[in-house]
Amino acid sequence: MIQIEIDSGSGFCFGVTTAIKKAEEELSPTPQHLSPNTQHPTPNTQHPTPLLYCLGDIVHNSKEVERLHESGLVTINHEQLADLRDAKVLLRAHGEPPSTYELARRNNIEIIDATCPVVLQLQKRIKRQYDSQPDAQIVIFGKNGHAEVLGLVGQTDGHAIVVENLNDVKQLDFSRDIFLYSQTTKNLDEFHEIIAFIQSHIAPEATFRSFDTICRHVANRMPAIAAFAERHDMILFVSGRKSSNGRVLFNECLRRNPNSHHIESPAEIDLSWLNGVQTIGICGATSTPKWLMEQCRDYILATTSEK
Repeated sequence: MIQIEIDSGSGFCFGVTTAIKKAEEELSPTPQHLSPNTQHPTPNTQHPTPLLYCLGDIVHNSKEVERLHESGLVTINHEQLADLRDAKVLLRAHGEPPSTYELARRNNIEIIDATCPVVLQLQKRIKRQYDSQPDAQIVIFGKNGHAEVLGLVGQTDGHAIVVENLNDVKQLDFSRDIFLYSQTTKNLDEFHEIIAFIQSHIAPEATFRSFDTICRHVANRMPAIAAFAERHDMILFVSGRKSSNGRVLFNECLRRNPNSHHIESPAEIDLSWLNGVQTIGICGATSTPKWLMEQCRDYILATTSEK
């Protein structure tokens, strides 16, 4: 009989857990309804009167987004936010730039702020650095266009430089001061490689300081998930394909166990994968709900018991 283990360390991080809890509290059976003169944007939704808007997907997992949508949470983008008046909007864990708060103030929008405390602290550090030395190069190791990174760059009025890899780092001006930060969910080893490269190239007259701002919950997932992947015949990695954290963790699973499969739901499980397999490990990203990993386990057990 196939043995299945769900990784106890996988699942929502603190920031995502808090954001979803805040959404559920607002969507409870006794919510404060929106005022009758609320002007709504026009997202695709079957809810005529959304109970709560969320700026961007609350989590990079389509199944969890769908679950909350059924309770009245409607995802909008920044363009739709600009057309919204007199409503409640939840800001997800990734955080937002100052311009979003200013727009909300002008449009009489009540903000439910679920910015992760780790991200919020990072935003404040970058803003203090920029305010004290606006001519220095503030460099952020992160993914261009990622919601968290947009919020970080916003603390510098758009002047921060985003680097995704060593090739980007080579374009920096090493004759000028550099202050290096990282998106909270990036790979710690890559961050250290970037630090070493800058240290070896910075001019003697320039200042270089780096700040390890990677979330330890995320960083510690790498060695843990590597060990988990190595002790099973097959790995099912469950996460949304939009999740940057998911891609990083899945690649680590694949590196440690070539028989690893990235899926979003039980429907994507190919039963031929189970041939010759005795142990299966199910794990996921910081944006993967536990109930979804459990559904994958239950699907396999139900299917194999029928044979």
